Amino acid sequence: MELPTPNFTVQTVMSSKPTNSNPTQASFSMDDFAKALEGESFSFQRGDVVRGTVIEHTSDGVYVDIGGKSSGFVPSDEAALDSTGDLTKTLPVSEEFEFLIVRGQDAEGQVLLSRRQLSIKQAWDDMLEVKEKGSSVQMRVTGVNRGGVTGQVKGLRSFIPRSHLMEKENLDSLVGQSLTVTCLEVDPERRKLVLSQRDAARSEAIKSVEPGTLAEGKVVSIQPYGVFVDIGGLTGLLHVKQVSDSPIHSLNTVFKIGQELKVIVADIDEDKNRLSFSTKMLESYPGEILEKMDAVMADAEERLEAAKRKKAETEKEKKQSITQPPPPRAKEDPLIQPPPPGAIAPPPSLSREEVPLEQPPQPPPPGAIPPKEIVEPLIDPLIQPPPPGVVFEPPKADREEE
Repeated sequence: MELPTPNFTVQTVMSSKPTNSNPTQASFSMDDFAKALEGESFSFQRGDVVRGTVIEHTSDGVYVDIGGKSSGFVPSDEAALDSTGDLTKTLPVSEEFEFLIVRGQDAEGQVLLSRRQLSIKQAWDDMLEVKEKGSSVQMRVTGVNRGGVTGQVKGLRSFIPRSHLMEKENLDSLVGQSLTVTCLEVDPERRKLVLSQRDAARSEAIKSVEPGTLAEGKVVSIQPYGVFVDIGGLTGLLHVKQVSDSPIHSLNTVFKIGQELKVIVADIDEDKNRLSFSTKMLESYPGEILEKMDAVMADAEERLEAAKRKKAETEKEKKQSITQPPPPRAKEDPLIQPPPPGAIAPPPSLSREEVPLEQPPQPPPPGAIPPKEIVEPLIDPLIQPPPPGVVFEPPKADREEE
């Protein structure tokens, strides 16, 4: 935060004695400075962060110059997170520090400051960032209660539930130790900081696991939707649809608690610290793992390599089919126009090469009756037929002959 700067003009005080040449040197005392400040107003609000210089130590605390009419004061128990230290070393004279205003100006204009409150505010901001990023921090265990252990992180009181400890029985042995933890809950308003050693260890272990690899573990829980398998301290889910390509009516008929199992790491969710497993890739045919579990587990490594090769070949063929160019289109004759919409296109004309040759007449087979020739009557083109509706009458000469 930028400090308020007094806005005043210092006038040069000239000597009252007449001189024949140069003016006297300007003089400006502390009284003059105090008078100049009387007309200036400094606004210090609670919650603001200001910078100041330590000017004096007392038995009760430290006086700090923050640029106001009166100096700020830091009580001894507000000088640092650890109030047991030596003030002369914590806040040396003439050194500049940032302070949090915990109380505004009193009647004398003095401001109450705190380094401890500022450190706490910064510590909560840091813990919120740690939780958002999923990072880990160190917690020093200072006590034990029925629910877990308590400790300090960046000067903040924190708590780890028993269920989130790696050591759940002898909690007293953890006092004085520094544990790597992640954040479960960070609430600055309620001053609540809940941590987890288990999730931190799980998060670190997950970094060493790679998708598509084979892992050995034991069945620790069987649920209707899947089986939970522990692989060296990491527990993941083998979903019922990932066990086999054949339908399974009950997982209890296939697995049992404590059963050793080889699983493929199918997916890793580092944000939620979750692992997903699969075994159906180890099958040579759907349902094989249900019929020959021991045989499938015995050569799981070879089966996985074969499945990877098959998958790679399939993907390669699919990629080639996508990248293969389409067949060239037939060259179109620009002189031939397409028929208008709705019109029936005429059959394509045959080229000279495509016109069939006229075959010579073939003689009839032996014993076949030759077809009769049909002789069409000759029509005189000069004789026209009568118009419709007119009765034809023979010529007059013909009637006389009758």
